[in-house]
Amino acid sequence: MAKATLSGLDASFLYLETPEQPMHVSSLCVYEVPPKLKRTFPKAVVAHLKKRLHLAPLFTHVIAEARFGLGHPSWEPAAEVDLGYHVQQIELPKPGTMRQLEAAVAKEHARLLDRARPLWQFTIFTGLATGEVGFYGKVHHAALDGKGGTVLANSLLDLTALPREVAPPVAPAQAKAAKPDTKIGNMIGAAFSNSLAQYAKLIRSIPSVASKVAEAAKPVVQKALATRKAPFKFAPRTPFNVNISAKRNFVTAALPFAETRAAAKVLGGSVNDGVLFVCSSALRTYLKGLNELPKKTLVAAMPVSLREESNKQINNQASMVLAELGTHHGDASKRWKAILASTNKVKESLKNLKSVLPTDYPGLLAPMMVTRLNAAIASTKLMERLPPVANVVISNVPGPQVPLYLAGAEMKTFFPVSIITHGLAVNITVQTYCSSIDFGIIACKVAVPDLNDLGTAIEGGFDELIALAQAKVALDKEREMASTPKAAPIVAPAVKTTKTVKATKTKATAVKLPSKRSSASR
Repeated sequence: MAKATLSGLDASFLYLETPEQPMHVSSLCVYEVPPKLKRTFPKAVVAHLKKRLHLAPLFTHVIAEARFGLGHPSWEPAAEVDLGYHVQQIELPKPGTMRQLEAAVAKEHARLLDRARPLWQFTIFTGLATGEVGFYGKVHHAALDGKGGTVLANSLLDLTALPREVAPPVAPAQAKAAKPDTKIGNMIGAAFSNSLAQYAKLIRSIPSVASKVAEAAKPVVQKALATRKAPFKFAPRTPFNVNISAKRNFVTAALPFAETRAAAKVLGGSVNDGVLFVCSSALRTYLKGLNELPKKTLVAAMPVSLREESNKQINNQASMVLAELGTHHGDASKRWKAILASTNKVKESLKNLKSVLPTDYPGLLAPMMVTRLNAAIASTKLMERLPPVANVVISNVPGPQVPLYLAGAEMKTFFPVSIITHGLAVNITVQTYCSSIDFGIIACKVAVPDLNDLGTAIEGGFDELIALAQAKVALDKEREMASTPKAAPIVAPAVKTTKTVKATKTKATAVKLPSKRSSASR
């Protein structure tokens, strides 16, 4: 791509980055490697990448800072792409458990990307006891959002073990490199022109944004006036609402997609509602075990995509909404109803606002101002002093439901590894892949040293969801039989409770399995 200035949203992830707060998004995929590729798979991946680098501009472009901080940075072609740096290999110590792999990923996730190079890096982990290979890939959030990551994966991965043929890059037309304009007057003029254009764009959107916001806020304001209560509720304080350190904890879990969707449908909700319920139940169990469960409900910050389905750009087109998790309800049915009510409100508000929410802001002096503001927030521990707006980030990214392959190896898992920030020390990101819902939970190691307990609690949350759906089916059947005693018996749709350990391609059996987290010995 030609030299392009980052949007305000994309650039923000550069300004907010510190050693304690890396701003890259990642994934941990476990691959089943064919016997003939066991010893040469890392080399095969490098050879595969060489043929695909031109399919995604982020692979071959670097960040160029605006002079004197007079605007947002821009992307420009890199002088070279050193695959020796961008593709690393790490051998896990014996016995090579999943827990060891998670710990190694946590350590790699804490490392900042080198901004002098293209902002991505892949690490291949060998030595798993299962014989599989872990593939950890990280890309700076300035380059892509969750759905953009799916687009990126499509450029690297294939639908069969035999990689598809990819046309080689087209040689660019010969042209003389433009001489950099060092005149301060011209640079300031360009910065002002760019910022004025962005201001104009924001101003043009104000009428539509204002009308939509007013429309969405009207019932909230009316209710606040009628009840004489504040229209906005802060979240309760939890151990997650603290300044974070540079150390990370990471844990994975996986649930069957079909059973989760069936259970949520029986209860009148979506897969996303089912995922939120599982997370809510797990967080409740975890905090209750620490004797830290608040009397008020926890609130989740949920990224939502503003990307149109036809938009294949690999950049950030997202915003954030809040959802109450109903964690103050010990009764699972009340917790479910609270989540459903909250997500329905979110859906209604997004119908009006999604098309008009701006994802850019003027760049004049933004690097200096946002960076200094972020440093001030961290140094003063401001997020620990202010009432929390949310307690945890929960994100659900839809993914492919067919097997994917990298350089001839079949992907078995797709665990996301996301970002935590000051005041939000836990992030639960979910990726659906090939009949599975893969959970990646990242946290500050100091704030949440026992993250494995939360990972285990995900399994309990799934059990609660299934039990709630089965109780609903049984109750509906009982009521229908009572109202039509002479009617032929109706066979209620069954909600399966068996969980599939997909990482080792084990089929569902009568034996109850905890989840894919146990696919390798811990």
